Amino acid sequence: MLRGFYTATNGMLTQQRRQEVLSNNMTNAQTPGYKQDQTALRAFPELLMQRVENRDIPTSQGTKVPTMTEIGAINSGVYVQETIPDFVQGGLRQTDIATDMALAQGETPDDTGSIFFTVQNGDGDVRYTRNGNFTVDGEGNLTTNEGFYVLDNEGNPINTDNMSFTVTPEGFVQTDNGEVALDISYSANANDLVKNGQDLFELGEDAEALVDARGVAGLQFNVLQNQLENSNVDTGQTMTDMMQAYRSFEANQKIIQQYDRSLDKAVNEIARLG
Repeated sequence: MLRGFYTATNGMLTQQRRQEVLSNNMTNAQTPGYKQDQTALRAFPELLMQRVENRDIPTSQGTKVPTMTEIGAINSGVYVQETIPDFVQGGLRQTDIATDMALAQGETPDDTGSIFFTVQNGDGDVRYTRNGNFTVDGEGNLTTNEGFYVLDNEGNPINTDNMSFTVTPEGFVQTDNGEVALDISYSANANDLVKNGQDLFELGEDAEALVDARGVAGLQFNVLQNQLENSNVDTGQTMTDMMQAYRSFEANQKIIQQYDRSLDKAVNEIARLG
């Protein structure tokens, strides 16, 4: 009886975790460049249950020998193995704001490849983002909304001297003082990156270092000024998935309640001594 109890419990925990991921996706549906998370579900390994018992088996000493008797297999349900960002290109939106930039990714030499803006946080750590909703700080540096510096291809903050500037499709920021190249980084396997916040990524433990996108053969991309990349969250599908997760959670909950009633009857009625 307890086998199904454990399976239903794990089902509830799994659907709760799915609901949390889907809710976070829905919350960031309007975050520029946000990449929705997907949950990967996996079944627990099947376990073979055995019972240890003593049997009278003839021996030279005439003693009982412990033996193993198979009871059967048990599978304790599913669990969320990991959450994986979906790096599908989001739609583009015209903003007519000079500091807004969008990465339009075309053909890539790798099926799992993706490009990113390169930024630097307050601790000097490099992060990667698709959110091009930039601004200019009081010192004329191009920054993210969190205040992280947007880097050029030499790893330095981009300073616009508080002047108007233009961005070419190749990713060069041009001012009256010259031009610098945005550091557009390419990951051959974007799934190796780890989310750091809602719209930032960092290198995973075994991830390969990102390279300059301009030097990757077969890679096509454009940097579009005055535009932003929308989140790739499909709100309609996400709402449907949230309802499905809720219904699955509710079904497992009812199963647990039924097991609880059965156990209560077994303990308080069937096993009662009279």
